[in-house]
Amino acid sequence: MTVTLAAARAIIAGAFAAGHDAGYKPLTVVVLDAGGHVVAVERQDGSSTKRFEIAHAKAHGAIAFGMGSRALMARAEQSPPFIAAATHAVGALIPAPGGVLVKDGDGTLLGAVGVSGDVSDNDEAAALAGIAAAGFTGVVD
Repeated sequence: MTVTLAAARAIIAGAFAAGHDAGYKPLTVVVLDAGGHVVAVERQDGSSTKRFEIAHAKAHGAIAFGMGSRALMARAEQSPPFIAAATHAVGALIPAPGGVLVKDGDGTLLGAVGVSGDVSDNDEAAALAGIAAAGFTGVVD
């Protein structure tokens, strides 16, 4: 099982609604399937340049390591050389909050969401809200 296009669109809509309600800066949201492939991407008007690359790297790192990008940030703080080396092996990876794993009710990994546009904690909150709005569970650790 994986994130469908319809589910990805629901996640994005939920993330945008949460960001709007909280007064966040314009966001870019990337939804990946469990294999790390892009399912959907949307960018709000005014979202600054390179936000796709950042959101994608947050989600891609989460999929690659099986943990949210907040947990990757903790790993980076404990072992900077590991994360630096992993970037070369894995590719896109940003160890900052905003990359969240998506799981179904049984705990099966469906994909990941990456959000960029505001401060990282707000990016993560928008991702979690979007995932919940679509009926899934977001995992940050």
